[in-house]
Amino acid sequence: MTLTTAPQGATTILLIRHGETAWNAERRLQGHLDIPLNAEGERQAALLGAALAGEAIDHVLSSDLGRARQTAEAILCVRGATTALQVDPQLRERCYGGFEGLLYSEIAARYPADFAAWQARNVDATLPPGKNQGESFRAFFDRVTTAIVAHAARHSGQTLALVAHGGVLECAYRAALGLALDTPRDFKVHNASINRFAVEQGKLRLLSWGEVEHLRQVALDDLP
Repeated sequence: MTLTTAPQGATTILLIRHGETAWNAERRLQGHLDIPLNAEGERQAALLGAALAGEAIDHVLSSDLGRARQTAEAILCVRGATTALQVDPQLRERCYGGFEGLLYSEIAARYPADFAAWQARNVDATLPPGKNQGESFRAFFDRVTTAIVAHAARHSGQTLALVAHGGVLECAYRAALGLALDTPRDFKVHNASINRFAVEQGKLRLLSWGEVEHLRQVALDDLP
């Protein structure tokens, strides 16, 4: 999607998905479980930090889960920031309850009815309890979009980098484009991608989606 400029006076949000984890690579559901970046995720976070080093960013915030914090800290490190990272548990991924820690095939075998409702995008379906209490997609959507808009209002007219999770990015995309919650997710949500939004009068507007060019950079030492 082509980048456009945020309206004068609007808050600009750079919404970023954390770098890759081992569980991302094997399609194991994480949710609220605290899984760190793998080596590829650390590489992605470093490239992300370098790509944003020259951008005018007023504040860097993240989910309180480690994979998001590690990614946000890579942004701050390159910028030489001396202020502490701001964390917000409301920016966490959706809590999947008993699904967490399982492969998709394991979820289907262990919770067939709940898995079917999830795949059918029943946005009000409750998830089976596990280590954490699951939440419906509608409750998750309300939680994260409220948090994003609140941060924008708190820092009106500024530029924020918010590091969060794939589901959080999906919710912001749907809110900005007015997509129904029960429609399929037919858009990609890349690890360590930059996705730009403007927030004006409490409404999200999409400026660009899925910037990943920074992840394709090749180090000079790797050239033949």
